[in-house]
Amino acid sequence: MARKMSAKARAAARKQRDKWKSKRWYTIRAPRDPWKFQNIGETIGESDEHVMGRVYEMTQQEFSGDFTKMHVILRFRVTDCVGQDALTTFIGHHHQTDHVRRQVRRYRGKVDDVVDVVTTDGYLIRIKPLIITQKRVQTSVKSDIRNKARDIITTCAAKMTYSQIQSAMLGGDLEKDIETAVKSIYPVRTCVIRKSQLLQTGVVTEKGPTLDEIHAEEERSAAELKAKKAALLAEAMAEEGQEADEGDDDAVDDAEAVEAPAEEEAPAEEAAPKEEAAPAESEEAADTSDADAPDYASMTVAELKDELKAKGLPVSGKKAELVERLQSA
Repeated sequence: MARKMSAKARAAARKQRDKWKSKRWYTIRAPRDPWKFQNIGETIGESDEHVMGRVYEMTQQEFSGDFTKMHVILRFRVTDCVGQDALTTFIGHHHQTDHVRRQVRRYRGKVDDVVDVVTTDGYLIRIKPLIITQKRVQTSVKSDIRNKARDIITTCAAKMTYSQIQSAMLGGDLEKDIETAVKSIYPVRTCVIRKSQLLQTGVVTEKGPTLDEIHAEEERSAAELKAKKAALLAEAMAEEGQEADEGDDDAVDDAEAVEAPAEEEAPAEEAAPKEEAAPAESEEAADTSDADAPDYASMTVAELKDELKAKGLPVSGKKAELVERLQSA
């Protein structure tokens, strides 16, 4: 009986399909407005239903490249799937707890608040500002600062869409407006929007490029990058080939210089006594040879080497040595 059960278990195990083979990768994209479907990551899922509702977190430094925003965490939720693309909605952000804790020190005042606002396109957002004063302040001063900051946030949100208030919060414009308004009450050391949360969605706008346009732009950028890499690679290979050819030429020149026998200089030395024996004839020959001899000093090193090769003389040495060798030949 035990053998029959084990055989059935093995058969069931063979029939069970591999779940990983049925899964596929999805590209997580930021919202259309104002993020323009930016590629922010990847996730794996068996179907669209498994990917829907997932929350993806990343730092603002990874998103925009701003090193000063490495403590800001952005949160996106997948709301739709189009092919291999998982489209998301921005559902809020928050500052890391250790960063907020470092802002609060002894002999400073801390002002917190929670403000619920509604944008012009119907999004309900909860915004939590954090204000740190230069020194300790009374409760009445904190209350005035809190009320002033609340008025600024409510007024700005009532004039903006959801995408505009995202840019204002993450870009620092809203924080600057709050700081400018409350510093007349008391000097402020730090003013940030430490947390935001999307409570209710509103009207989805159709601003920004479409997904097809983003795909075409990414393909064009990839093709340009590939062509640029190919051009750089071809240029590098051409430079290496040129250096190799120059190295071969130098090696051939050095080999010719080594193989050139020293006996070739002997005729010049043996000719010296003959010239002494007949000085008049040598002087006349020298005059005629000087008149017909080329101007070696005006030649280039390559031309001088060609002349030396033609005469079977060594080609190594500096230009002055080459000229002297040709003149004495």
